[in-house]
Amino acid sequence: MARKELVVETREITGKKVARLRRSGLLPANVYGHGVPSVALQLDAELFEKTLRDSAANEVLDLKISGERNTRPVVIQRVQRHPLTSAVLHADFYQVSLREKMRAEVPLVVVGSSEAVNTYNGILITSLETLHVEALPLDLPPHIEVDISSLTELEASLHVRDIPVPPAVTVMNDPDVVVVKVAAPRIAEELEAEEAAAEEAAPEAAAEAPAAEESP
Repeated sequence: MARKELVVETREITGKKVARLRRSGLLPANVYGHGVPSVALQLDAELFEKTLRDSAANEVLDLKISGERNTRPVVIQRVQRHPLTSAVLHADFYQVSLREKMRAEVPLVVVGSSEAVNTYNGILITSLETLHVEALPLDLPPHIEVDISSLTELEASLHVRDIPVPPAVTVMNDPDVVVVKVAAPRIAEELEAEEAAAEEAAPEAAAEAPAAEESP
């Protein structure tokens, strides 16, 4: 399957002046990698948004930089958004070597149906949202499934060691870490109540704390 190609240009405008780029529909970006000097880029903002929506996590893209003969294999490393409008402000691309393993966070997706949840009204608690893995760039999965159909009793859990991954992928997390657990309804309610009480107590404790004295 052919990789998506993203056409970009080198960028000379930096600093506060990049606001002009954004107003003209261009997105400031950078590409860098291990032993690869950082290059300032600019590209069509709408095209980037579409590519971001259509791409899986850690998907390798071909970056076509104006003036360069060959494309660069990259992953979208970081996306900076406006805190109010969520508009993309800046993007970082990380150049990878297709022959060298890299580490990445892969999203976990819960699938299946738990008898402990459906029959005994257990509460499914997710403790881990991603797995930290190592693999060749093209072997990184877009997500990893967590099948909860084996959770048939209350207090049953799945650990990192229980999650199947492709043969080419190595999981870097502690194998004993809990990924998902089915808690009894009462225990789950108590945990929620304790968390709520802790959140309410935090501002009060801060208000009652004596002010720090300045050193003479």
